[in-house]
Amino acid sequence: MQGSANLNIMIKAARKAGRSLNKDFREVENLQTSATNAEEFVSRAAKAAGAILHEDLTGARGTYGYVEPAGEAEGEDPTRRWIVNPIEGTTNFLHGQPHFAVSIALEHKGQIVSAVVFDPAKDEMFYAEKGAGAWLNDNKRVRVSSRHRLVESVLGHVVPFGVKRTLPATLKDLACVMPECSGMRASGSSALDLAYVAAGRIDGYWQREGVLTDLAAGVLIAAEAGALVEGVRAGQTPLEHGSILCANNQIFAALAKVIRTTD
Repeated sequence: MQGSANLNIMIKAARKAGRSLNKDFREVENLQTSATNAEEFVSRAAKAAGAILHEDLTGARGTYGYVEPAGEAEGEDPTRRWIVNPIEGTTNFLHGQPHFAVSIALEHKGQIVSAVVFDPAKDEMFYAEKGAGAWLNDNKRVRVSSRHRLVESVLGHVVPFGVKRTLPATLKDLACVMPECSGMRASGSSALDLAYVAAGRIDGYWQREGVLTDLAAGVLIAAEAGALVEGVRAGQTPLEHGSILCANNQIFAALAKVIRTTD
């Protein structure tokens, strides 16, 4: 796909930040004997990658607003903002698991119009622009799977860690969904789970308690690949409520029925 100037800026920034993360990731295993040292190291790795993204994105489009896990800065242009997460899958990174992503989305007038999810460990760049489909690496178009029976489908999900308000509901979800599907995957990266729905590697995904910087890019990529994307509860919007239900259009209704029955 011949992308826009903004998308090209995003891809270049993601690759640059990814190189920084890959370099730091190779050192994580050497720090596992000390959890404190490892956590501090990962925090520094995230800050370094975040600094690269901020420099490249704001350097190219300095009037746009900027949203990152640490907070938000308003821009001179009130209609556009970058939404970024330098390490989406921080816990995986901390534990030496090569499954994390750089996530960048561009929002225009409340709509995500461009998105990049880059997996630096596997060198996989998922990207999309509104109305132009979803793509992987060098112009390989991706589409959702064609499975039409929930019982044959593999699903991704997030179980909230620690004391979270949605943990009881998520456990009820799992009890209801697991007998109805072919398997469950909890990968530890919302952005990559949504990209995997887009690529047909999993057939659906849900999460009750996400955040904007984790979801923004993946939502557009999944939708542009043909996925249906809604909130877990009817009427919710994923990027406003942090609640997301995503699947190919052939199993979406069945998955939604099972999960929404648990509420």
